[in-house]
Amino acid sequence: MLAGHAHGEAVLLTRHGDEFFAVGAHCTHYGAPLADGLLVDDTVRCPWHHACFSLRTGEALRAPALDAVACWRVEQRDGTVYVREKLMPVDRKTLPAVPGTPQSIVIVGGGAAGNAAAETLRLEGYTGRITLVSADPSRPCDRPNLSKGFLAGTASAESNPLRPLPFFQAHRIDLKLDTPATTLDTRSRHLQLMDGSRVAYDALLLATGAEPVRLDVPGANLPHVHYLRTLADSRTLVARALTAKRAVVIGASFIGLEVAASLRARNVEVHVIARDAVPMEKILGPDVGNFIRGLHERHGVMFHLGTTAISIDRGNVSLKNGEHLQADLVVVGIGVRPVISFAEQAGLLIDRGIIVNAYLETSVPGIFAAGDIVRWPDRLTGERIRVEHWVVAERQGQTAARNMLGRRERFDAVPFFWTEQYDFSLAYVGHAEHWDEAGIDGQLDAGTQNCTITYRRAGRKLAVAIVHRDLDGLRAEVEFERTIAATDWRHAGSVN
Repeated sequence: MLAGHAHGEAVLLTRHGDEFFAVGAHCTHYGAPLADGLLVDDTVRCPWHHACFSLRTGEALRAPALDAVACWRVEQRDGTVYVREKLMPVDRKTLPAVPGTPQSIVIVGGGAAGNAAAETLRLEGYTGRITLVSADPSRPCDRPNLSKGFLAGTASAESNPLRPLPFFQAHRIDLKLDTPATTLDTRSRHLQLMDGSRVAYDALLLATGAEPVRLDVPGANLPHVHYLRTLADSRTLVARALTAKRAVVIGASFIGLEVAASLRARNVEVHVIARDAVPMEKILGPDVGNFIRGLHERHGVMFHLGTTAISIDRGNVSLKNGEHLQADLVVVGIGVRPVISFAEQAGLLIDRGIIVNAYLETSVPGIFAAGDIVRWPDRLTGERIRVEHWVVAERQGQTAARNMLGRRERFDAVPFFWTEQYDFSLAYVGHAEHWDEAGIDGQLDAGTQNCTITYRRAGRKLAVAIVHRDLDGLRAEVEFERTIAATDWRHAGSVN
């Protein structure tokens, strides 16, 4: 790969075999330099959040990038490669009206999976009716940013919505906000909405996401106690952070620690309460957990570990160990649970999430599910898994959309997520819900943050976390993909 400029624009020139390609030099998600990424066949992958682009067309093939990069015509002459004029974007042909193509598709949920599905349907040439029903009053937004840049004050409010309202109108996506679905009739194939209306469907995608687990202690419903899930939640926290002096964060989850870092960026005093003795130990291991604790302590965060809140009043949080912490702002981040009661009442097969097959279809034909609510057959671990990752939800929405159109595409994407806290960032590839070995290659201390952590169970590599080693993360992703491709999965169509 060679990064440079052509006609005043940043361009990435690449070679695949005897072919040369010129595409935009920056990822359309957060602007990462693609020259620092990885070439895989005729695609390039973003080093930061693993978006993938076609070198031939510029199309964004995998979330989290939703927009294509530009392409230029490349000419070879007398041993020299020239980047010529910019090419017009690929114009997808409309989908032919073949038997079985649904005339009406309804998507329930306006989060990562729902939005990605709606966009993918149009990109695939679908011309039928699309209805996107969302209980959230805000249009689809960049949820990972809510606890990071937006709350910290480094990202603008304008950067949060994924698309402006005219986008949905231009793509004929009927966006119904602040409209929860109440019941699902799988026989007559229609949804009953909270506003009293009914929506009929030929194919349905459930992408209702997750909701925060509520704290059940006296005082948990006081006005200064908050959760962070929606854009409205984040806006409220931003407003409270402008006047708050002391905050207590209950829970040392990723969301809790990101909130702690963002509040410290606003000079709010922060105390973190958690049951575990080491933050994030179950997911990342004791070494990484202790490093993260030290990172926060160096930024002034005070931890109260091995205990929990037992009551909250207007100015204090009382702990089980007898401590009393002053607080004019309390943020609860003790986990989320999938929103599946809607599907359960409709008779779909449920087991700690909605059970789907490898094509993300539920136990009811014609109904698909994606995102935080689904448990799908993961060929890497050989188990059914459910994860709560933004990128996974988007990619499942994309796959489900194609399968609603009859593509029969297995969902085999390797799970990926990232966290940012202060100047520290960590990316995680794979899924190791249970592991017995966490080996660190490199250094992870206050002075040096450059390492790869490999998680294994019974000697088998299941996941990799990387700190300042973007290429290692991409290479691990490709390695896992090749392992998946070599795995025989005989029950891809089963939900049992």
